[in-house]
Amino acid sequence: MIEQHPAIPESKPYKQNRWKKNFWGYMFLVPAIIIFIMFMWVPIFKGFLYSFYYVDFVKGNHFVGLDNYSRALSDPDVLKAVKNTLYYMVLCLIIGFWVPIAFAIAISELRKFGGFVRVAAYLPFVVPGVVLYGLWRWLYDPVGPINALLTTLGLDQISFLTEPKWSMISLVFMETWQQFGSGMLIYLAAVLSIPRDWYEAAEIDGAGVWARIRHITLPSMRNLIILMLILQIIATSQGYQSQMALLDGGPNNTTLTYALLIVKYAFTRLDYGTATALGMLMFIVLGGLGILQFKLNKEDN
Repeated sequence: MIEQHPAIPESKPYKQNRWKKNFWGYMFLVPAIIIFIMFMWVPIFKGFLYSFYYVDFVKGNHFVGLDNYSRALSDPDVLKAVKNTLYYMVLCLIIGFWVPIAFAIAISELRKFGGFVRVAAYLPFVVPGVVLYGLWRWLYDPVGPINALLTTLGLDQISFLTEPKWSMISLVFMETWQQFGSGMLIYLAAVLSIPRDWYEAAEIDGAGVWARIRHITLPSMRNLIILMLILQIIATSQGYQSQMALLDGGPNNTTLTYALLIVKYAFTRLDYGTATALGMLMFIVLGGLGILQFKLNKEDN
């Protein structure tokens, strides 16, 4: 029977030499760690603390316990905002999630002008927000080009921004047009990393374009698609910028998202305690999604 010797612990001089060898590497990490703590964990800790206080910058803060959470959960606008946010997330998944995947696969199949198409598809992502909202407000205008085209085709005009059933859909189309370029580049990198031998073997076996996409491209991108899906869910759950800039949550609160409601509580109603309570509830939900993402990645690896 072979005797197993316990692992020999590292000697103290060896640890000291390793510390000296990596000293400057650790020093380069210090500024990043300090910034991360100051601008990430300190605000999170203060937000958790302030959610139990009535925040008053003049008379001072005083402890109110769970009153902020009770006030937040009893506000009917919160339920409305949650429903709108879920609706917004579903629309982004249905309308926008598959667009960058489709563009990435289509561009990978191009034999000419691939570089030009990549740049053209990415350009909307670099458009500043002010220009973006002004452009799409003009496009959605009752006398704008989209309604002019509908009138030319003999169809009725659509009030994209003032009709409740169209307002959120219109915002999702606008954001899909702007955002798909960045996701497209990520998916394109994944597609181009697939060995070309697989496609050549499939072509020799008589597989067409759709068969190659179904049996080679999409299965090879499975882990990336799951990751991007979770990241999009997290990102869209915090959406508020376009809803605030174009419609301020209207019409009739149909575009009032959860994050926009937090902004209104903090900067319109000046109720920072309830705003931080709402933020902590969102933090708990998004933290759960982050843990789910970590576990999925760990299982795949």
